[in-house]
Amino acid sequence: LERITIPLKDGLITRDDTFRGCENLRQVDLVEGPIHETIASLQLEEWRNNMNEEIDAINQILPTVDAGFSEEEDDVGEKAQAIRTWIRSVLRKIIHYQADHQRLLDEEVA
Repeated sequence: LERITIPLKDGLITRDDTFRGCENLRQVDLVEGPIHETIASLQLEEWRNNMNEEIDAINQILPTVDAGFSEEEDDVGEKAQAIRTWIRSVLRKIIHYQADHQRLLDEEVA
């Protein structure tokens, strides 16, 4: 397993051992859809660039993360945790930018 495509959804990966032994897992792509539309609609190019960098960050991190190799229960690897942390980070950032975007729109109307 080298690459996965997933929706941006918190709670999607619940088990720490989901990617145990998947040492070749190096890339995560997001399912095309609402997240990409939301990013494209952000008012400032800086925000769009920042979000795209945040989305790509997992592909920089994942190759360096331990996959866990043994069948010992405590050696589950860190790839699932890295992906969960990344998902939450992307979601937090998009919520932040959406709020800032709305604030700017409200200011323009006022």
